[in-house]
Amino acid sequence: MRTVFRYKLDFYYQQTLIYLVALLLYAGIRGSFVEDQFRLIYRDPIVYIMVLFFLVSLVGLMLNRMRDRKLILEDDHIIFHSRRGERIIHLNDIEWMHIGRERLVQTAGRFQLIVFKIKDRRRIFRIRVGRYEHNHELVAHMERIAERVPKGKRKRFGMQRRKP
Repeated sequence: MRTVFRYKLDFYYQQTLIYLVALLLYAGIRGSFVEDQFRLIYRDPIVYIMVLFFLVSLVGLMLNRMRDRKLILEDDHIIFHSRRGERIIHLNDIEWMHIGRERLVQTAGRFQLIVFKIKDRRRIFRIRVGRYEHNHELVAHMERIAERVPKGKRKRFGMQRRKP
């Protein structure tokens, strides 16, 4: 069974829309109520700053749209998909898996982080559940996968002290 979870872009849409509305409101108020002529608003440096913020957020939205990030879960492997390529992780290669929460991140929900380590790789994989659509289904599917792989002892993610 193949299940696809798309990366959420809600934040980027909201950010772009808020900057656009703020720009239009400021331009409308400044141009119609304060100034006699509407073209005098182009001399206002605040408008240039607001246009810059809007353009940067629009570029960020477009770049993330083009990346087309997805998490694809199948019965025997996990696929991290992007426009440039895919990273396939077979369940047999997973050394341990932990489903829980991140201590330093203050978001609602008990299941906000899925962490697993691959046998031949030193670094761990982190999947932040809140960044994908249908996060409850994602957690349920990952719990079914976690039943088939070894569980890792509860680790402290975030700021860790390393031994010298």
